[in-house]
Amino acid sequence: MAVIQIDKDICTGCQECSKVCPVYAIEGNPHEPQTIVTERCVMCGQCVQKCKSYISLLDHGVACYAQKRRERNLPDTVTEPLFAAYNVSHLDEVIKALQDPAKFTMVQAAPAVRVGIAEDFGLPLGTLAAGKMAAALRRIGFNKVYDTNFTADLTIMEEGTELVKRVTENGVLPMFTSCCPGWVKFIENTHPELTKHLSSCKSPQQMAGAVFKTYGAKLNGVDPAAVFTVSVMPCTCKAFESDREEMQDSGYKDVDVVITTRELAYLIKKMGIDFSSLPEESFDQPLGEYTGAGTIFGVTGGVMEAAIRTGYTLITGKELSDVDILPVRSTEGFRTADIIAGDLTLKVGVLTNLKNIDPIIEQLQAGTLNLHFVEVMTCPEGCVSGGGQPKLLMDTDRPAAYENRRQATFDHDKALPLRKSHVNPAITKIYKEFLEKPNGKLSHKLLHTKYKKG
Repeated sequence: MAVIQIDKDICTGCQECSKVCPVYAIEGNPHEPQTIVTERCVMCGQCVQKCKSYISLLDHGVACYAQKRRERNLPDTVTEPLFAAYNVSHLDEVIKALQDPAKFTMVQAAPAVRVGIAEDFGLPLGTLAAGKMAAALRRIGFNKVYDTNFTADLTIMEEGTELVKRVTENGVLPMFTSCCPGWVKFIENTHPELTKHLSSCKSPQQMAGAVFKTYGAKLNGVDPAAVFTVSVMPCTCKAFESDREEMQDSGYKDVDVVITTRELAYLIKKMGIDFSSLPEESFDQPLGEYTGAGTIFGVTGGVMEAAIRTGYTLITGKELSDVDILPVRSTEGFRTADIIAGDLTLKVGVLTNLKNIDPIIEQLQAGTLNLHFVEVMTCPEGCVSGGGQPKLLMDTDRPAAYENRRQATFDHDKALPLRKSHVNPAITKIYKEFLEKPNGKLSHKLLHTKYKKG
């Protein structure tokens, strides 16, 4: 089943979805139901965010609304308008696992979720709610509440090591980030010969799943077969990513179910949890410990900035004194920067919104993209603007929401005591006790992947 669908019973053909689709995967005549071309779709969910056609209890009645809610496997407590473009929900699988005493449930939450989730409970746009989110997940009943930020730090260790190796050993350059599954799917679909430029690192979500069912199971003294992993993501394409056949390096499906930020809000409401009144709680340790570098993965340029903070040390053996890498912080198109790291000038690029990718692909094919490392994010401003984030009913709210979520992310980074991935003590611990070293034999087996080449 496709991750993103358009309900032809509801779609009015306003074509707002086709205008925002970065890969032109939505077709149809004006004022008629639109169709998703699944071969082109990268499941980013921007159409879900933009869709204006809906049914509601008030306008369409209880019976019609209830039928559509059942078709989408949504809890009975959901009463908000249901839009034509939507992502397929797997909440029922999460609820079933939580009720199964034979399952040991582990949950992870992505960086951008904590600056979006509170909006669905009436709090201001971009409210940072990391502590309340951890408390909510614990009250929902998960056995362990971990954090994708931890494996964002782990990703930097693996990806940074890979980049240094490529730069110093004449490897394939430029290297592109691989943490955005929409971008990965796009390049596999359209330019499979260029997948050699992708980092071999899995995304933080998939690294977490593999770690949870190996090292995490060992830490908790449970049978890996009993571990059920849930991811809370701002991204609708993460569900597709978790279902990829190669994502089973733990010996099991690494991530069992992915739900979006919106779906977590549905679940919190179904459980009768008063989100606003929850106390601030911490994530479980050690797989919930993270640095500021991990949390900025949620904004465009954040992966690059986190990589530079650690890459500088990997290249020079020294610590970077000023970790705010302002040249890579932007929300517009494509920008480049030169980063001085000892005797090396590291040439980097950051691309925002997959709609801007074509000129970059053309330069790459022509051999004129003179860069070492490039970050690509499919969504307009990175994960904070993901298709699974709280839906913004008014387009006029979009700029403020994105800016507030982005600023909250950087504020969170600045407030944390540690801001570089390689100084995270939990990262040191996992290498010492389990993985041994970045890009080593075990870490390569669990934390890296291969791509489809046509």
